[in-house]
Amino acid sequence: MAIWGKLFGTVAGFAVGGRMGAVLGAALGHAADRGSLLEPPTGGWSDRWAARAAPDPNSAAAFVAAKLAAVTGKKDQLYALCTVLLCAKLAKCDAPVNRKEIDAFKSRLRIPPENAPEVGRLFDLARQRTDDYERFARELGQAYRDDQLMLEDLLGVLFFVARADCAKDEALHPAEIRFLKNVHKAFGLSAGAWSRADGGRSRPAMAENAAYDVLGVSIDASNEEIRATWRTLVRANHPDALSARNASQSEIDAAVVRISRINAAWDVIKRDRGL
Repeated sequence: MAIWGKLFGTVAGFAVGGRMGAVLGAALGHAADRGSLLEPPTGGWSDRWAARAAPDPNSAAAFVAAKLAAVTGKKDQLYALCTVLLCAKLAKCDAPVNRKEIDAFKSRLRIPPENAPEVGRLFDLARQRTDDYERFARELGQAYRDDQLMLEDLLGVLFFVARADCAKDEALHPAEIRFLKNVHKAFGLSAGAWSRADGGRSRPAMAENAAYDVLGVSIDASNEEIRATWRTLVRANHPDALSARNASQSEIDAAVVRISRINAAWDVIKRDRGL
């Protein structure tokens, strides 16, 4: 277990890719090192529980763990926990979980064989109830409201798991679509994020909400207002305009960086709005 927390968590991780893999590997790895990933109560799971095989039938312990991670600022642990929980509940929401969905889950997290039992048990416990997923999604959405690219990564994983047992061009089950739409709403993601996750496309380098902030416009602004603001900012920060005003080289270099972000933000908004 120590190898998982110190080596697997930081090097191989739950290698979904980029920051997402590092976060998942580190958070679940440290939990496993402490022996607290699925720690039973003192005395074990007694007869007062609904079933020995289902020690958390109402998801109370799972939600408490998520809430504690949220209120104590342990965002990485919250992200790791909710990733496993949401994938499990999505896989079960339309029908019994099947092998293709499990394989899809494993392929995106690439769990090493020696750690599969712990994560597998967490997955199995989570899928016993599927009507409580929105509270986990809301907690995660609130914690990552300023880092929506991570949320979009997870939405993409959920789409991948949902499509695992679909034939080519087959539509998702209505229960899966409802699940994904509710998670998308709880995450506070844009229409563009939904479109990219649905189509299996990579996310942009800048989140839509951040793009509006770069341009200094409201997300409710009209297309014409945003376009006019973009043009004004480009003119004001263009190197030629600064040179004409006898700006220093350092000011011109800074403007080049600003105009790059301005144009990147405009590109993101254009894609999001279909302009």
